[in-house]
Amino acid sequence: MRSYAAGRKKLADRENIQDSQGGLAALLFILLLTALQRLLEPKYMGRVVEGAFVGEYYGEQTEHELLFLGDCEAYENISPPALWEQYGFTSYIRGSAAQTLAQSYYLLEEMLDHETPRAVVFSVSAMQEPAASAETYNRMTLDGMRMSLHKLRAIQASMLDGEHMVEYLFPLLRYHSRWSSLKSDDFRYYFHREAVSHNGYYLRADIRPLDVLPSERRRSDYLLPEEGWHYLDKMRELCEKKAVQLVLFKAPSLYPTWYNEWDEQIQRYAERWSLPYINTIPLAEEIGIDYSHDSYDGGLHMNVYGAEKLSRYMGNYLKECVKLEDMRDDPLLSSVWNEKLQLYERAKHAQEEEFRTLGYIKKYAEQEEN
Repeated sequence: MRSYAAGRKKLADRENIQDSQGGLAALLFILLLTALQRLLEPKYMGRVVEGAFVGEYYGEQTEHELLFLGDCEAYENISPPALWEQYGFTSYIRGSAAQTLAQSYYLLEEMLDHETPRAVVFSVSAMQEPAASAETYNRMTLDGMRMSLHKLRAIQASMLDGEHMVEYLFPLLRYHSRWSSLKSDDFRYYFHREAVSHNGYYLRADIRPLDVLPSERRRSDYLLPEEGWHYLDKMRELCEKKAVQLVLFKAPSLYPTWYNEWDEQIQRYAERWSLPYINTIPLAEEIGIDYSHDSYDGGLHMNVYGAEKLSRYMGNYLKECVKLEDMRDDPLLSSVWNEKLQLYERAKHAQEEEFRTLGYIKKYAEQEEN
């Protein structure tokens, strides 16, 4: 009996060791895959930085009075540091390139799970093309989101024909072929990545004046797509539920054309639901926008000078239609935001010096050439 019991014990011990070894091997395999995925996924620290914007939100230490959502017209035209300096408003732009209405909604869901701002400002330019158009743009939003139900739903709503959920959940499956195109930045920023935005704002201090305004193309149909209204309704309803004011906003970009017919539809929607709506295109002169100086790409987006002018104007507008507080007397917020402002001013000054010396900003010139 003793011999039998001893044999059973040895067998059990051997099985436990094998289980432990198997568990360790599985853990090492997962760690290896995670390490490979981190190496192969785009870092967005070099020529194209927009893909880093969504993920940078998670590094915020404090909540915000204002949240901005939308495509490039959100993150290239409003400067949160300027809003802080002028008005003491705390804000963040959760924008991304070609951000769809569905992505805006699920980003909003995620943010309102963690903080309750006074207002959410949504850039309505995305209403003209509310659906996803390319995987590259999808990745710039979705890869930066942390794993959650919000991310899963955003992926489901964004996938194009031929795309698979698993490739968004495990980007290694999509990026495994990048072995042959790895660059120094993939290793340099493997462990740590500096912020490339200023609370979601894409700072550009270079100047490219408006030359010739492209002619307006006539369309056969000026109705904004139904998908856009569906998700705008969901954003409005979510803001109502959370007692957050939704504000609709159109940046003063001269093209692509923002048709009067589109503007009228947004105006009617805003009036129906008693939402503030401001289209800043006809207000450009009042704001002080000079398209020969205040754009870095010929009138498509504002540079830092145009963004600061627009931010000052928008800050005053938002102060009137939303109850916002000047938080500059708050010791914690002042400490955090004054540091942000210093970083912003240093980055702005560095770009100004480079543009003054070279006539361009090397990092972005390389991006645009490619």
